[in-house]
Amino acid sequence: MNRINQKLKEDKKLLSIYFTAGYPELGDTVSIIQNLEKSGVDMIEIGLPFSDPLADGPIIQASSTQALKNGMTSQVLFEQLKDIRKTIRIPLIIMGYFNPILQFGVEDFCKKCAEIGIDGLIIPDLPVDVYNEAYKTTFEKYGLINVFLITPQTSDKRINFIDSISNGFIYMVSSASVTGSSTGFDEEQTQYFKRIANMKLKNPQIVGFGISDDKTFLQATQHAQGAIIGSAFIKHLSHGKTPNPTLFIKNILK
Repeated sequence: MNRINQKLKEDKKLLSIYFTAGYPELGDTVSIIQNLEKSGVDMIEIGLPFSDPLADGPIIQASSTQALKNGMTSQVLFEQLKDIRKTIRIPLIIMGYFNPILQFGVEDFCKKCAEIGIDGLIIPDLPVDVYNEAYKTTFEKYGLINVFLITPQTSDKRINFIDSISNGFIYMVSSASVTGSSTGFDEEQTQYFKRIANMKLKNPQIVGFGISDDKTFLQATQHAQGAIIGSAFIKHLSHGKTPNPTLFIKNILK
């Protein structure tokens, strides 16, 4: 069974952390992953930096720019992660835009992910219809879960279609804005969380965008199985030369 599916079976609210590979320094990727697992994180989303990250707010954009300047590429990331399963047991997901994956070769990218122990991919700009028609069999061949995003504007019909072809979790974007732009959830967002919960989808939902502390983590997970923190964690990493997430994670899970 895929590690993501195993994790989703646990009777707890899951914390997933996103960070940009190769940030703050090119060689920080593996140590950040190791420290996150030691800190009690349930899943990790490893951001593959891209020069034009449309869905990302200024903090993640800046980290992507720096990571690219540091020399991060798909090939470098795979090289860094080649022995990651010798020390890491929790699910690892690569999150990135489709262009670098297409340049690498979709099948070659998926094969490499399977070889090093990546469990899934999140590709915000890969349309669900295109995935279903052109790439679903390739992902399944290599045992990779593809995670789709929904927003408050996504129709019920579309959500049900996404649910029907998904086999992990659904990434529930909390608002239509970019990442890192919220300080809490208003009544409209709370109603959206409730609406999706009441649809009784077969795949659990994990909320992303706008989660930065223990309060917003609790709000986000009231009607969902977990939450994802990205911008706030990257901001934390930018404060020191030796990135250690322990204190940050401790404050979320207290």
